[in-house]
Amino acid sequence: MASERKCAVITGASTGIGRELARVCAGEGHALILCADEPKLEETAAELRRTGAEVETVEADLATEEGVDKLVRFLEGRRIDYFMANAGVGLGDAFLDQDLDQIRRVIDLNVTGTTMLLHRVGRMLRQQGRGRILVTGSIAGFIPGSFHAIYNASKAYLDSLSYAMREELKDTPVSVTCLMPGLTESEFFERAHLQDTPIGKDDGKDDPAMVARKGYEAMIKGQSGVVTGFMNKVQATFAGLLPDTVLAKMHRRMAEPEDH
Repeated sequence: MASERKCAVITGASTGIGRELARVCAGEGHALILCADEPKLEETAAELRRTGAEVETVEADLATEEGVDKLVRFLEGRRIDYFMANAGVGLGDAFLDQDLDQIRRVIDLNVTGTTMLLHRVGRMLRQQGRGRILVTGSIAGFIPGSFHAIYNASKAYLDSLSYAMREELKDTPVSVTCLMPGLTESEFFERAHLQDTPIGKDDGKDDPAMVARKGYEAMIKGQSGVVTGFMNKVQATFAGLLPDTVLAKMHRRMAEPEDH
C-alpha cells in the first residue's frame, strides 16, 4: 500500500453502514482493508476501485475464531490508522421462540468475535503508538429489546465495552469512539426477519451514508461517542429517564411481529 495513505480496516463492509464507511474512507483517500463473510464484499471493493481507491479484501466469518484469526493474520505487520468494528447481525421474534443456533450466531458475531478483534487489533494499535477505533454500537443498547432481545443485549455490551476501553486508553495515542445509530435503512431488517414488524416497515429510517459520515467524523475528532439522527438523540435521552419495564413495553410495540 502507498505509504502516504492512511489505512482503514472495516468489518461488515459488504452492506449497510459498513459499506458506507468504506465509501467515506475511500473519499478521504485512505487505503482500505474490507472484511465480510460473503462474496458481496467483492462488489463493494470493485465499486470503490473504480473510483481510484486502493482496496484489499478479506472474506472471513468473524463469528468464528478461525475467521478472526484470518483477519488478524492479514493485518499483522501493517500500519493500521483506523479500525472500524462494524460487523453485526440481528434476530427478531420472541426469545423463547428463536432457534438457539441463531441466537448463538448473534452472540458469536456481535459479542465474542468483536471482543476478540478489539482485543487483538487494539493491542496492535497500542503497540504501534497510534490509531483510532470506531465501534458500531446502537441506541438499542439503551433499551431492553422485547422481540429483539439478544441483539439489544449485544449492543448494550458493545456500548459499555467501547466507553470502558476509551477510559483505559485515555493516556495513550489510541482513541475509541462508539457509533450509536438508531433505525437505519439497510438489509439488516430482512436478515433479522423483522420485515413484518413496525420497525421493519418504518419509512423513517436514517440514511446509512449519513450515519457512516457522522461516525467517521466523530472518530477522527476522537469523540467518545455519537448518536446519529435527531429523533434517536431524543429516544436516547428518554431511555436514560424511563424505567426498564416501560422501555421494554415500548420496544415490544416496535418489534413484535404482526402475527404474533
